[in-house]
Amino acid sequence: MEKPPLPNDDDTTVTPDFQQVSLAGEDILEGVVEPLARDGWDSKLEYFLAQVGFSVGLGNVWRFPYLCHQNGGGAFLLLYVLLMVLVGIPLFFLELAAGQAIRQGSIGVWKHISPKLAGIGFSSCMVCFFVALYYNVIIGWSLFYLGNSFQYPLPWQECPKHGNLTVEECAASDPTTYFWFRKALDITDSIDETGQFNPIITACLLAAWTIVCLGMFKGIKSSAKVMYFSSVFPYVVLLCFLIRGLMLDGATEGIKYMFYPKLAILGEVQVWRQAATQVFFALGLGFGSVIAYSSYNPRSNNCHRDALTVSTINFLTSVLATLVVFAVLGFRAKNVAMGCLTRNLKLLEQVSVSSLNMDLLPTFNISDASSVSLESYSDWFTAHGAMVPGNLTDCSLKEEMNKGVEGTGLAFIAFTEAMTLFPGSPFWSALFFLMLLNLGLSTMFGTMEGILTPLADNFKVLKRHKTLLTVFSTVIGFLIGLLFTQRCGNYFVMMFDDYSATLPLIIVVVFECFSVSWLYGADRFLDDIEKMLHWRPPVVYKYLWKYVCLLAMIGLLGASLLRMCFKRPTYTAWNRATASEETLEYPDWALAVLAILIISATLPIPLGYIHSTLTNRTRPNSLGSDTGGVYSKCNTVECDTPVAGPLDEQLERNGVPTDSLLAEENLRLLPQGEGVGEGDIEESTSV
Repeated sequence: MEKPPLPNDDDTTVTPDFQQVSLAGEDILEGVVEPLARDGWDSKLEYFLAQVGFSVGLGNVWRFPYLCHQNGGGAFLLLYVLLMVLVGIPLFFLELAAGQAIRQGSIGVWKHISPKLAGIGFSSCMVCFFVALYYNVIIGWSLFYLGNSFQYPLPWQECPKHGNLTVEECAASDPTTYFWFRKALDITDSIDETGQFNPIITACLLAAWTIVCLGMFKGIKSSAKVMYFSSVFPYVVLLCFLIRGLMLDGATEGIKYMFYPKLAILGEVQVWRQAATQVFFALGLGFGSVIAYSSYNPRSNNCHRDALTVSTINFLTSVLATLVVFAVLGFRAKNVAMGCLTRNLKLLEQVSVSSLNMDLLPTFNISDASSVSLESYSDWFTAHGAMVPGNLTDCSLKEEMNKGVEGTGLAFIAFTEAMTLFPGSPFWSALFFLMLLNLGLSTMFGTMEGILTPLADNFKVLKRHKTLLTVFSTVIGFLIGLLFTQRCGNYFVMMFDDYSATLPLIIVVVFECFSVSWLYGADRFLDDIEKMLHWRPPVVYKYLWKYVCLLAMIGLLGASLLRMCFKRPTYTAWNRATASEETLEYPDWALAVLAILIISATLPIPLGYIHSTLTNRTRPNSLGSDTGGVYSKCNTVECDTPVAGPLDEQLERNGVPTDSLLAEENLRLLPQGEGVGEGDIEESTSV
């Protein structure tokens, strides 16, 4: 039987040929009916900027440099590239191809491929919603810092004073840390102290959701225009910071320290887990946003080239951001270490004048700090420092590089402190936080698209009122997001970031890979891509999908679960009394919240399977009561009339349960006696 040609991307009507639809299980592209008047990208550049903007986000600027620094430097880069090639790119290509072929959001795509796993799409939407809730809070923080950047000196440059006395909490820590925890967050000592809201951060969160709503007011038609600026501007800022950073004293030491390979650390399971997780999040796998963006493409678009290009740009952006971060942090560490050296040499000079044994004196000139290297002082201190009276300390560049480089601490403390040392610091501060704002918005647009597109494609009422859906979603997001504007809100942000997305997303991708490579069939999926692109991707993808990617994701899931089971989840809290951070365990009620988040995000998958199974068991009885079955219902003049509309409407018009699409086992149950014969099917599909 010759398969019918693929519909044109410009077609706006579809002939409801039930025979073609009934045999849709033979090909992912057969029976695919696109929604009427579906939006599309105005140009390939818009689509490309949207995909790059979504995948390149805040994690490239603060999570990747931190992981690279903590897990072997150059060795971690090699491991990251290996996992990107073997796992990241194949799964990214899988999502791009599925979305482009079926022209639906995540719900429609996985319902089409395997009705029993339709819950995958709903789980993706749930995870996107959880991520959007806390991600927009970070955008709100960026807005707060951006607004405070237009001052000289910067408000976090010096400790505030009450009269002639410096605030004790600030004096015990440092100005940037004090401003972050006390002025920006006004943070509590633990997550238990709930109920007190921060009005300034609440206003910033409202502004952030308003920007997102306006940017997505007309779907991709409006958000794509914003992408021209939000996706390109961060690269301009990163290049400016790189040029400026390389001119700073200490930049070379920071970069050398960053990329020095520590190969021994590759033997640790934790390093592999973190590298795989970063690959996973960097490309935005499992969110449904990649599928949503790809679904607006014409079917002839070369999605394989897109997968390679976007993945490469994502990696190079991470490396560029790492160079910038550690050039600036190297400058900061060098300044702090040299200040420490100057203070210690003054103490040493005072001691040597009194009663210090001449054998303990260093060989360098202690009266001229500028002529003494940190290495020379560190070597002397290691050998003789303990025998010298006084409060001498080691001035280690390495120790300074280790401070304040994790997560939000990197952007809002360490990097912010370094910028206070720049000439014209307000300009650089405003530039940096404007970059963070644009990085966050481009990712936020993609995250919201991963929610709105699947819902609009799957529910006709929402499709007709997509603008109202967008406004309603942003309002709900703001109201629930008030949870994060409490004085303890930063702890909830850490909770959501560490746990609400990681496990559910891994589970989603495991089922995505399994449904395509084993249920639908990797060979059939490659056949469909070949018909779509008019060339066949390398066969290596078949084995990567079926074995390497699937086993890698299952291993990552197992490692994450074991880590949660054997180590009680903790968070980093700010202790006001000691003016320092401390690690605390989550209370029992917080663990219950974590469990609810993870379960609610993954529950749609088993519920979808149960629903599909129960529906399949009841369907034979409903069909058996009619001697003509479904075919007799379709053997009418009405069925031969072309009807435009979504596939569900056409099937319901012909009396076919809509969730039978692509369920091959159901097709065998259809009566064959009085319906359309095989010859009729051949004749119908050839028209």
